[in-house]
Amino acid sequence: MCGIAGQISADPNKIAANYPAYCRMQKSLARRGPDQRGIYLHGHAALIHARLAVVDLENGCQPMVLDQGGEKYILVYNGELYNTPELHAQLAALGHRFVSHSDTEVLLHAFAQWGPDCLEKLNGIFAFAVWQQRAQKLFLARDRIGVKPLFYALRGDSLIFASELKTLLCHPEIPPQVDAHGLADVLLLGPGRTPGCGVFRNVQELKPGCCAEYTVPQVGAPRLTVRRYWQLTDHEHPDDFTHTAAKVRDLVMDAVTRQLVSDVPVATFLSGGLDSSLISAIADSHFTARGKTLQTFSVGYQDNKKYFHATHFQPSPDAPYIRTMNRFLNAQHTWVTLDSEALAAALLEAVDARDLPGMADVDSSLLLFCREIRKTATVALSGECADEIFGGYPWYRDKTVRERYGFPWAQSTAYRVSFFKPEVFGGIDPAAYIDEGYRATLEQTSIRPGLDPLEQRMRQMFALNFNWFMQTLLDRKDRMSMYSGLEVRVPFCDYRIAEYLYSVPWEYKDYEGHEKGLLRQAMQGVLPTEVLWRKKSPYPKTWNPAYLNAVSAMLRSAMQDPDAPLLRIAKRAALEQLLTAAETATPWYGQLMTTPQTIAWFVQLNYWLQKYRVELV
Repeated sequence: MCGIAGQISADPNKIAANYPAYCRMQKSLARRGPDQRGIYLHGHAALIHARLAVVDLENGCQPMVLDQGGEKYILVYNGELYNTPELHAQLAALGHRFVSHSDTEVLLHAFAQWGPDCLEKLNGIFAFAVWQQRAQKLFLARDRIGVKPLFYALRGDSLIFASELKTLLCHPEIPPQVDAHGLADVLLLGPGRTPGCGVFRNVQELKPGCCAEYTVPQVGAPRLTVRRYWQLTDHEHPDDFTHTAAKVRDLVMDAVTRQLVSDVPVATFLSGGLDSSLISAIADSHFTARGKTLQTFSVGYQDNKKYFHATHFQPSPDAPYIRTMNRFLNAQHTWVTLDSEALAAALLEAVDARDLPGMADVDSSLLLFCREIRKTATVALSGECADEIFGGYPWYRDKTVRERYGFPWAQSTAYRVSFFKPEVFGGIDPAAYIDEGYRATLEQTSIRPGLDPLEQRMRQMFALNFNWFMQTLLDRKDRMSMYSGLEVRVPFCDYRIAEYLYSVPWEYKDYEGHEKGLLRQAMQGVLPTEVLWRKKSPYPKTWNPAYLNAVSAMLRSAMQDPDAPLLRIAKRAALEQLLTAAETATPWYGQLMTTPQTIAWFVQLNYWLQKYRVELV
């Protein structure tokens, strides 16, 4: 797990001259990779790396170089391969010789052997760049699901790339400019983003399941070609319910077990919900069989027991179920309790981590939580993405919400627009802007002929969640964890699970009317019954009114500054009304961002505009 960056230019003098910028870029990645740094500088290429050492601590240093078959390959890589042993054996049988057991070396040899086709053989989370020095060609790739980030910008005769936006902004050719479309993404979709949108002008994100090639020819301008190498495709589901449940069990068990590989301490998140409990139970069995003790961690909030009240989305507190799991497992458990003041203060650090306004305290709490875990472990496993893949969210199962036009978690466009001065959208129609992304996703959704209307809609819901909502959560997970040098793995994002579940009939997934009923039935015996069949509860948030008071004070303080950048785009009267109004029924994004989080989001927006010196163009 690392941070990567680089520049390829048709003018080698530009590469040599930009060395100070590359040092700044590398320094900006230090939190992602605190253990080792490297820069490769030669001719048309600069490749930058900051390493978080997880596997083969001594021999996995990067940039990694391989001379083979008349070509010189240089690799920078952020990620983890979970089928390294199989790939190592295949390559060894083909004559490759290794000097380490790192997945980095295996990936480099895989590319040297198979070129871009190696992507079809990889099971993991990754973003990497390979420079072929003699061919003068750069290859970029991102994992199928999009767990690891990769941004890039074309500037004149150069391609500049990086793991994070802050790193690109360290380059003198990428000023922090945001045009109307980038601002519309932040204000209308945030904390989500249009797939591929890098918000800042001329910056794009390589989409999940895509790769790119940038060639510096001897004559003419450099060329960039981008292609999709993987996507979800609908097909006839071959198995009855019993065989489907058995297949799901095998896939989940294998995904979790594979992702325990590490040469550094591994832990798991444990919320007392289905997904994290399953991962913890499987990991605990693995550790116990080897005479080791798993570390588990849960997050809570000061005085939450005092202020908690059940809602449709969060029907029960987590603590009793966490205690049940503590008794069930052989693991050593740590409770992390956050207070309202620290949670509010960390809103600003969360922007530094994400480089954009985010999910308010849903981000900052995870940032603080990961910081505590990092004191004990370098790797942690978390339950993200099971809800998207197995149909756990309320909008999958509530017929009214499911059939409503538009993104089910973002029905607040008019409410959002009411906060901003009309001219900031630069003539963009907000409703049409949102609709364009929604319609494009539906048009690209794979639906085989002959499906009934419900099954067609469930394929659409899968695609909408997979390509939009899930990406927001993966952004959050990567930036908040890597900000403290913690690698968080997400076993439910194993592409084999996504491929198999995409075509599974909805009646299987909704087994006996339970959200994620198929997953629950498949994992019988792995968990205590009360945890296995516990009604879904979302990521825990604070119920303490002290948090609302804290973020309200932060926003009021920002508004007292007549030069506050927020006031250049937002209506003061609307913000004042937000601060004094009762709890609104309109969430800002999903079910977790209600009035306190909306106020906190505006605090983050003002900070982002100010800290990043955003120029609106």
